[in-house]
Amino acid sequence: MCLAIPGKVVEIFTNEGMHMGRVQFGGVTREACLDYVPETQVGEYVLVHVGFAISRVDEEEARRTYEALAELDQLGELEVPEVEESAGSRSGSGV
Repeated sequence: MCLAIPGKVVEIFTNEGMHMGRVQFGGVTREACLDYVPETQVGEYVLVHVGFAISRVDEEEARRTYEALAELDQLGELEVPEVEESAGSRSGSGV
């Protein structure tokens, strides 16, 4: 089952014309595309599905959702280390 995971946006940048962000999920930080939620600011929370932020949520909703996913043991994907690609290209996010 694929789920959207809530995370906190800690950095926003552009990569090859795409609106991107570094999103923190608990102690793990991954890149996510922010093109679907361009109004997102650093410090806000988003739901990320397969590397794309699909909506914004408030901090309390993010916390409740993250805790529920943890209880259901649905955060395993975050435990898999990101694989670095060849020099000059950024790694993608599977979150």
